[in-house]
Amino acid sequence: MSDVLELVDVSVVRAGRRLVDQVSWAVAEGERWAVLGPNGAGKTTLMQVASTYLFPTTGTVSVLGEKLGAVDVFELRPRIGMASAALAERMPRRQTARETVLTAAYGMTARWREKYDTTDAARADYLLDRLGMAGLEDRSYGTLSEGERKRTMISRALMTDPELLLLDEPAAGLDLGGREDLVRRLGRLAADPLAPAMVMVTHHVEEIPPGFTHVLMIRQGRVLTAGPIEQELNSRNLSHCFGLPLVVERSQGRWTARGLPLADD
Repeated sequence: MSDVLELVDVSVVRAGRRLVDQVSWAVAEGERWAVLGPNGAGKTTLMQVASTYLFPTTGTVSVLGEKLGAVDVFELRPRIGMASAALAERMPRRQTARETVLTAAYGMTARWREKYDTTDAARADYLLDRLGMAGLEDRSYGTLSEGERKRTMISRALMTDPELLLLDEPAAGLDLGGREDLVRRLGRLAADPLAPAMVMVTHHVEEIPPGFTHVLMIRQGRVLTAGPIEQELNSRNLSHCFGLPLVVERSQGRWTARGLPLADD
């Protein structure tokens, strides 16, 4: 399998602070990666680099076989699907769920003068249906629930049939029902052999869908571990990542983590 994403000794420095520090990491075709780490660890910065919206201060980045700095990113970006809270905030509230998905075809956030044919609309409706949005295609984005907006944004990320799918905390802010519905749908997507390579950022192991194959743990901008999820997602590594004693368990393809009780004084 060839790499769809490769970072070699990548650092990102802003205002004298290293947000990402000498990160080397590769994602191959067909892999599904969960990126774990505490707040401020550098997870979102990594996603910005992977999506070509942020260039590293040092190091090299290759996305879909193209090296950043030697490729027109505007030609590369349609091959990358991205869903994040920052992007969701830019979506016009009055446009419909279908229109929100359709605008990805032109790399836009709002309708303007572009034209779509029936094939485009059919694909948008198919993706919305696959993410549990059947019957809500004509609802305005601003009236959707938080869970419905997140599923709309994932549908949008898939609109251009990308070769790399990046999901930045897709379950953040959801209640238990919304989280579980999203996790099972992402699990179905992960099991699809035709789905693109996937990278999902999360703070919680409970949000990792079944079928995810690899995990990257990052703390203070540095990679702690990266590799097959069955080997690397364990109590020792997760405790080191979050800085307190944790117990990790797996049941029926799902992960859980809990802290150890505090010792008596």
